[in-house]
Amino acid sequence: MNINLTIIGQSIAFAVFVWFCVKHVWPLFANVLEERKRTIADGLEAAAEGERKLESASRDSAERLEQAKASAADIIDQANRRAAQIIDDAKQQARVEADRIMAANQAEIEQEANRAREELRGQVSVIAIAGAEKVLGRAIDQSANEAMLNELAAEL
Repeated sequence: MNINLTIIGQSIAFAVFVWFCVKHVWPLFANVLEERKRTIADGLEAAAEGERKLESASRDSAERLEQAKASAADIIDQANRRAAQIIDDAKQQARVEADRIMAANQAEIEQEANRAREELRGQVSVIAIAGAEKVLGRAIDQSANEAMLNELAAEL
């Protein structure tokens, strides 16, 4: 065996092996590597999209939280204003009711005072007649002197 022939045979066998691998085996590996590259690229793109969506959702939630806080503050302000208005209305109604009660009591006091005056006038008339009877020593006819006593009572 000749060494040159062996080297040439091995070189031809190696070249056939390389050609066979390039033609039939390498495309399988290239497809697997390309698929792997696409999967990794899609994963990275999905991760980046997820981060963008997360940032957007964070901003949206922060904005909604601020809007909710502002809305809650407005509702609390409205409730406080309404409470103050209800208190003012109640105070006004209490004042009106107090004025009405005071006017009714004043009218009742005036009526009681008028009744007391009338009663006193009647008692003064009786006392005046009794005093006049004692002074004169005789009975005075009440019907005859009633006009005079009414006039006297009116002056009192």
